[in-house]
Parts: sequence; structure tokens; C-alpha cells
Amino acid sequence: MTGPVPTGGRDRSAPRKLRSRLRADDVAYLGSAGLRARPARAVLSALGIAIGIAAMIAVVGISASSQERLNSQLASLGTNLLTAKAGSSNGTPVPFPSDASLRVERITGVESATATADLKTVAVYRNSKINPELTGGLTVTTTELDLLDVVGGEVTAGEWLNPATATLPTAVLGATAAQRLGVVEPGTQIWLGGRNVTVVGVLAPIKLAQELDSAALIGMPAAASAFGYDDAPTRVYERSSDETVASVSTLMAASIQPASPSSVEVSRPSDVLAAKAAADDAFTGLLLALGSIALLVGGIGVANTMVISVLERRREIGLRRALGATRSHIRLQFLAEALLLSALGGLAGAVIGSGVSALIALANGWVPVIPPLVLVAGVSATLVIGAIAGLYPAIRAARTPPTVALSS
Repeated sequence: MTGPVPTGGRDRSAPRKLRSRLRADDVAYLGSAGLRARPARAVLSALGIAIGIAAMIAVVGISASSQERLNSQLASLGTNLLTAKAGSSNGTPVPFPSDASLRVERITGVESATATADLKTVAVYRNSKINPELTGGLTVTTTELDLLDVVGGEVTAGEWLNPATATLPTAVLGATAAQRLGVVEPGTQIWLGGRNVTVVGVLAPIKLAQELDSAALIGMPAAASAFGYDDAPTRVYERSSDETVASVSTLMAASIQPASPSSVEVSRPSDVLAAKAAADDAFTGLLLALGSIALLVGGIGVANTMVISVLERRREIGLRRALGATRSHIRLQFLAEALLLSALGGLAGAVIGSGVSALIALANGWVPVIPPLVLVAGVSATLVIGAIAGLYPAIRAARTPPTVALSS
């Protein structure tokens, strides 16, 4: 009598138990089933994620566009302009010498320098009928003729002072001064220092010397003959090569006032724009924090949606378990649903945020800049939040016994 040949204690003729498998397309289908069954709930849940991501991308995009505008502006204006202003020593004003600009030009690396002086006792008005106390914050400044070349100024109407007009009762108005005085074209007369003066030109705004925007500029010969200007400048502007800006900055004060260098205030106007950008960055950080909070709230909304979905679909879970689905399959199904819900919100938020950023940039005349890394990071963040938000509901669904799920 023969029997089956022993094979190490296991009967190879017995049927092999097949393991249940879940393919990638099955995971995608099951993960989207709950969203397709309740589209309104899915849209509202994804909207929370979308708002958070849109806020963050919009803030970063607007900040990047603004920074790009600043960089372009600094590139066109140059960061090699330095300004020296006359100060005081022990409370006593220390005026600059008459050759202050020539002294600065002798410094190695300096390309050009010019001087101006504010005439504090002289005021400018639209006409002689204006109340003398209503100066409008405008100043009268006498200047050397190469001022525009040094500070990078441009004339928008009329012409700049020349050796002839610098000796006559003529003036060139800064952009703000022209606006406040109501002057729109050359040839208009204004009341300056108690006499009529003819406007021969109007300047465009000067970003690196904004104090000139609110000034009425006259020639030094005219200031000396009409107002007793004593040939003592109050401010010196200079341009140097980019490589020597730092060294020139340390030498300017001593070159102008060897006996009292501490009375000279040297500044770099482009640093003001950089400081403003730093302040904008701080504000951007605050807005990013608010966007992060909105994103967190959106993640909580996804978690809440998934918990409710698990409770509502207990019978489905029990039936799938009874048909052979493993706990890992159930976990994967609900985790995929949470990830899909978050991904939809993230993609929608990226599109909305990019659109808002581009619209605001174009409205301000900036070049829209949206760093691709920000878009990738934003969508990736939503996936992480979706995974975290869906993890507990997925584990809870997987732990539901089939008998309890079917009987509920």
C-alpha cells in the first residue's frame, strides 16, 4: 500500500492560500470613491487647504516680485552713491568748506562729486499772496551745475541750469515741489525769497536723493548775489566705483572736515531702500505665519472630514473586510482619500495663489515672480498635512472588526 510521499510535514497537494493584493489603480479608485460620493463635502474640505496654500504662495510671490523690482531699481540707480551732510560738534554747527566737493574728488576711487546748500532763511511759494507760514515743506537749495550727473537725476520738462541761468532769477523744481506749487510747465513764475523767479525745468523723482524732490534748485551765483549765500555747502554727493565704496565712506568725513570729522554724517542712500526691503520681509514673515495658520485649520478640516467618512462607511468597511480586505488595505484606502483631498486643495491653492500674486504684481507695474520651489513646497506641504490628518481616521477604520461594522 502506497501513500503520499512525505515532504517535510506539508502536503503539497493541498490548495495554496492566496494573499489579497491591492493594486495602485485600485488604491486610486477606492481613495476617490468617498470624494465622488460626496463632492460638496470634498470641495469644502479642500477649500480650507486651498486658502492656506493660496495665501502663502501669494505672499511669497508678491514679496519676490517686490524684491525683483528693488533689485532692478538698485541696478539701474547704482549703490555707489554716498552722501555727506554737515552736522555739528558739541552742539555748534560746523559748515562745510567751499571746496568740499573738490576735496572728496581727491579720494582714490571717487569718480565725481558735487555740493548743494539749503538756504534755510529763504522760502518758496506759488505767489506773493500765500501765507508765509504755509511753506508746504518745500526748501530752497542752491547747487553746483553737475548735480544731476552725480545723483542720476533727469529733467522731465524744460532744461537744467547752465552757466547763464545759474546767475539769473531762475529755478528748477523737484517733482514734489512742482506738484505742490502747481507748476506743470517751464516759464511759470513762482515767489522765491521775496521776488519772482522763473521756472526753467522740472525734475523726475530722484530715488537716491529724495530730499531734492521737495526743493527749488537755484544756481550758486544767483544765491550769492540775491540771498547772500556764503559759499558753505551743507551736503556733498559723490559717486565712486563699486569696489571702493566702503573705503571712500570711511575717508569722506576726514577729507571734508580734517579738524572735526565727527561732525560729518556720511550715509549710503541705497541702504534706505534695502532697509525698506528688510521691513517688507518682516511683514511678509507675519503674513506667512497667518497663511500657515490657515493651512493648519484646513488640515484639521480634512481630519474632521475623514473621521466622519469612517463613521458613515462602517458597513462598507465591514463588507470589504468580510470579502478579504486586510487591515493594511483599509488603512491605505482612507489614507489615499485624505492625500487625494489635500492634493486637490493644494493644487487649487497653488493656482489661486499664483494668479493673485501675478495680478497684484502687474497692477503695481512689477514683473511677476513666482519661485517654482515655492509651488513645489506648497503642494508638498499639503500632502504632508493630508497624510497626518488622514492617519488617525485610517488606523481607526482598519481596527474596526467586520462583525461590528456589519451589525452597526
